[in-house]
Amino acid sequence: MTAYLIRRLFQMLIVLLLSAAFTYALFNYAPGGPLQGIRQQQQRISAQDFARLRARFELDLYGPVRFSRWLIGWPNGPIYFAGREWFANTPVGCYIFNDATGVCEDYVYLAEIPEIHPAIRSSRGILRGDFGQSTVVRQGRPAVDEILSRLRPTLELMITSTIFALLIGVPIGIYSAVRQYSRFDNFFSTVAFFGSSMPTFFFGLLLILLFAVMPVFWEDRLPWLLSLPPGGREGVRPYEIATWLPRIEPGSIVDRGLRMLMPVTVLTFTGVATWSRFVRASMLEVLRQDYVRTARAKGLIERLVIGKHALRNALIPFITILVLQIPNLFAGAIITESVFAWPGMGQLFINALNQNDYPIALAFIFITTVLTIMATLLGDILYTIIDPRIRFT
Repeated sequence: MTAYLIRRLFQMLIVLLLSAAFTYALFNYAPGGPLQGIRQQQQRISAQDFARLRARFELDLYGPVRFSRWLIGWPNGPIYFAGREWFANTPVGCYIFNDATGVCEDYVYLAEIPEIHPAIRSSRGILRGDFGQSTVVRQGRPAVDEILSRLRPTLELMITSTIFALLIGVPIGIYSAVRQYSRFDNFFSTVAFFGSSMPTFFFGLLLILLFAVMPVFWEDRLPWLLSLPPGGREGVRPYEIATWLPRIEPGSIVDRGLRMLMPVTVLTFTGVATWSRFVRASMLEVLRQDYVRTARAKGLIERLVIGKHALRNALIPFITILVLQIPNLFAGAIITESVFAWPGMGQLFINALNQNDYPIALAFIFITTVLTIMATLLGDILYTIIDPRIRFT
């Protein structure tokens, strides 16, 4: 087992390095460039200002050098070679740009802008937790601070919905497999197919229509209906969900709980549909095995046959899917967070992509990659715990 773990850790480092290099190259050499978002905000920007921005975000460096500084923070500070700076005669901006031909006709060089030199800096590297600074979403703010500010809302939403989905979906899947083709199985199979097929954004908008818009529309005729807040994590002013209930204070536990109801319902419903169908299929495959029939022939009670012999072996493929929920807890639910204006990681990632905020987008993808790699290793370890027959050498 020790040799296997050492080999896996070495493979994980290689995968992580290749993934980081590919992602970094894909973002930085994509059309538009990392400063496209700033250009869209500032239609007219001078060559010197643009050069300062390039130097501030280290876009004037050679690609592999920039990647090394982004990954491990080396080389640190201004780069020297044989006592001379590499960038003394490096073009960092464009004085005259020909829109017709798409060619820069006159450049501005770093040596011509001496005050730009102190702005050149190197981060400590993402391996040390320094992901650089946001360029557009929160310009100048460290990307890691922006991520940490969105992490708690995402964890609240994802952990709550995942727990509910597992507590509901797994028992339903087990019972559906044991009572195959019964009314219970047919009913929940239909519900599961409906939940798996229905788009998340449609279900979210439907809940907003039913529980946020319609109660206000029918307030005069049906005053007992509850009007839930349509989005956000907490309110900004007191409000009422019904005329016969007290006002809700913004930021209170009740306020946050009410705002979580609809997004948690959407994620839980889709999660239950997925988990129940997966557990049902896994259990049905195990229940047909010879050792299950042998256990029943020996006279064991059905509860022991299902719980000890069938369920434990059915959990092996289930573990593979379960551990992959770990990166999802960080990544959040992009569509659901966008529909309900939930200030989480999913919405932050969408904003970063739309506004070309590459430091935040790269940090999001890199952390998700690390969590995915760690989750696969955790799944392999759990295999040996659930099934003692599995051994890694």
